Amino acid sequence: MKKQQICILGSTGSIGTQALDVISQHPDRYEAYCLTANSRWELLAEQARQYQPAAVVIANDKYYAPLRDALADQPDIKVYAGAEALNEIVEAAPIDMVLTAMVGFAGLTPTIRAIKAHKKICLANKETLVVAGELICQLAQENHVPILPVDSEHSAIFQSIVGEGDNHIEKILLTCSGGPFRNMSEQQLATVTAADALRHPTWDMGAKITIDSASLMNKGFEVIEARWLFGIPAERIQVLIHPQSIVHSAVQFCDGSVKAQLGVPDMRLPIQYAFSFPERLPLNGERLDLFKSHSLEFLEPDMQKFRCLSLAFEALHRGGNMPCIVNAANEVVNAAFREGRCGFLQMAEVIEKTMQKATFNPSPDYDVYIDSDREARLIAAEMI
Repeated sequence: MKKQQICILGSTGSIGTQALDVISQHPDRYEAYCLTANSRWELLAEQARQYQPAAVVIANDKYYAPLRDALADQPDIKVYAGAEALNEIVEAAPIDMVLTAMVGFAGLTPTIRAIKAHKKICLANKETLVVAGELICQLAQENHVPILPVDSEHSAIFQSIVGEGDNHIEKILLTCSGGPFRNMSEQQLATVTAADALRHPTWDMGAKITIDSASLMNKGFEVIEARWLFGIPAERIQVLIHPQSIVHSAVQFCDGSVKAQLGVPDMRLPIQYAFSFPERLPLNGERLDLFKSHSLEFLEPDMQKFRCLSLAFEALHRGGNMPCIVNAANEVVNAAFREGRCGFLQMAEVIEKTMQKATFNPSPDYDVYIDSDREARLIAAEMI
């Protein structure tokens, strides 16, 4: 069997490092062709030494020289830098699939280039579909490119509908832990810090996504992502707070039957399933013990207290470039909250005002998305 050549966009992040572990468990099937990072050049160099990819790319070109020097004794590993190098490397002929594990808007253009180069997409960068879902789906269809979800929730939905053919989906049940603040009052939320938010109860994720999980914006983005991945309108997507993070999501069919995917919180499972679909491969790791799972709770989210979730639904209903505007504003306030320049409750306020001020376009193309992202960032930054 020919080894599948994988390009990992964001190999030094949480998803990227776990994807490399999956590759390590199946060296007869998978090989890292290219590894990329934004600025963590030292870890990227370590990974390159271990996995011996054909190329590495550091997006922030000021780290090109130290990365090149660190790999000077590895002549078979090509070293590149800059955003355009990211866009070009995904088009390399030997690559079979691209794992988009970059965080934020930056993942959009390389994903588009990979689709146009007919590479299988293992999608962990949810912002790609949040920002430009209609465009991405259109390009995937035109280029006959599969998009396999890597988010644990969307993988769970995908696993629940495999084999169901054209059977009508009545509702998608999208679960989330509720984050560290789910039991707090609005008064308490006014004083929480980034350090508090980064203590996620069940998942180990990067800082940006962990903050988004605390505000429930991450779940709002996953609603938008689910709409495009599965063709289900927002009114048929229900968010459930599930603190145990055992049921990763579920699908309700027209006969009332509900199918769910359960497991321990381990991102390697959805990563590997995206790599290997339609096969299931062995995976070392903890197994779900239902005898220890004494209760499974499902609660309704407080849309008033966690305004970011309701703003994501509003953006999806309005359509056009509005989800792009929300994503841009959220990236700005998320960074500001982590840096202590914005309060937790102020994040939703800034996003909502940005939605009101930014230029709305009901029929955006790629250039509109680029312009909308830039405009919304400026508006949000000025308010902060």
